[in-house]
Amino acid sequence: MIDFNIVLAGLSDAFTLYNLFFVLFGVILGQLVGALPGTGPVMAMAIAIPFTFTLNPLTAIAFLVGVNKGGLVGGAIPAILINTPGTPDAAATTLDGFPMTQQGKSEKALKTALYSSITGDAFSDVILFTVSPLIAAVALKMGPMEIFALMVFAFSVIAGLVGDSMAKGITSTALGLFCATVGLDPEHSTPRFIFGFFELYDGLPLVSVALGMLAVPEIFRRLSRIRGKISSAVTVSKTQKKEDRRVSLAEYWSCRYTILRGSIIGTIMGAIPGLDSSAAAFMTYATVKQTSKDPDSFGRGNIHGVAATESANSSVSGANLIPMLTLGIPGNIAAALIITALMIHGVQPGPLLFREQGRLIYGLFGALMMANVLNLTSGLLGLRLWSRVIRAPESFIFPTALLLCIVGVYMATGGLLGVSIMFIFAFLSYLMHAFGYSAIVFVIGFFLGERFELTLSQSLNLIDGEPIVLLHRPIALALFALAFSSVYWFSIRPAKKNRQ
Repeated sequence: MIDFNIVLAGLSDAFTLYNLFFVLFGVILGQLVGALPGTGPVMAMAIAIPFTFTLNPLTAIAFLVGVNKGGLVGGAIPAILINTPGTPDAAATTLDGFPMTQQGKSEKALKTALYSSITGDAFSDVILFTVSPLIAAVALKMGPMEIFALMVFAFSVIAGLVGDSMAKGITSTALGLFCATVGLDPEHSTPRFIFGFFELYDGLPLVSVALGMLAVPEIFRRLSRIRGKISSAVTVSKTQKKEDRRVSLAEYWSCRYTILRGSIIGTIMGAIPGLDSSAAAFMTYATVKQTSKDPDSFGRGNIHGVAATESANSSVSGANLIPMLTLGIPGNIAAALIITALMIHGVQPGPLLFREQGRLIYGLFGALMMANVLNLTSGLLGLRLWSRVIRAPESFIFPTALLLCIVGVYMATGGLLGVSIMFIFAFLSYLMHAFGYSAIVFVIGFFLGERFELTLSQSLNLIDGEPIVLLHRPIALALFALAFSSVYWFSIRPAKKNRQ
């Protein structure tokens, strides 16, 4: 039963001027980095985590959520204006967004993207508010064996959906789980793989691994592509018609079913670990195009194409917190970074979170609502500003980002060892990317490694050499069966079709 006193207390914690300032700052920062092609909110979140240490947990998480939400709006700006998505999520937006710009309707396209994004985001947040406590209540009835089986199933799905092949996905997961064994054994407190560095007793620093695997390789990759003169300019016609510079209520209302469809598809896919917003955007775009009365207009500047993709990719941002808050499994990289911040602040995600930190969770829900409103207002005020920001040269943006990574890790770990670990994992990420192994799957495996090992040990103790005990655990058996089914579906079945 939900204690409404805790709900009200959490919301009152969220709606303060102090939190409002940090959420607004996060939204603006997210829109800024989203408007810069190649950076994105994930990189900004990874860099910002060390600088949230001095904040209380609610303010820190609210700030990171603001960055994530703002980045989804900002990523559509270069996608529409220069056919270069600011984030991978906005790749599908280029299909109709840039043709609208070529037709002199850039402001209409930008505002359509903004309104659709905010609507989809708000829809997924409502689902998060209503569904998460129910899922957490069910999850509390699951023992170590069921949780272990659930994590095996989640790993099988993530390994199959992300990366080039199932085998490479499983390998990436196993490597992440192996790196999570560095430090003290969670059951017996025995040191492992510390190589004489007492700083590794607590394991590899989460911030170093996250930045090393996600941010630093992308920075070097972008810097390596710089050749000769650097220029990125956006030319917007000053003779646009008035109706091409705004979205009327009738135009927005005509897209209502498109936005609803994108919101539903994005929410469902966001609630499944491993499915990102790019997949949701392209799936929604294909669905809307197939059911349209004029499918040939898609790809030529159809406003429904922009509404479909932006509502879908933004609705993922709220839904991917569902498995994170209820099961402790990150839905995507942004959720994994939020898990990192929660753990740094001493909060363990999972089903017990609603019981032990209910006030914090409902405060987070309040911050999500506040971020939606601020995202809309700052987006309306800043569309023209952000469209000019993307002219910033890469030779300035990426060295600055690298410097912030080094300073942030040094502050978080208290020495150069953390910085060294960051660059080691950056090199590892580069090798994995070169050979087609997913760094995303590795990071998820690393984040869940300690809990995976602990639940495995507890499950083995419960079985005590008698596998027949599993027959009394139907939920665990069902989850193991689903895991084997996903391996067959994503690996063996496609291989058979290719041979045929």
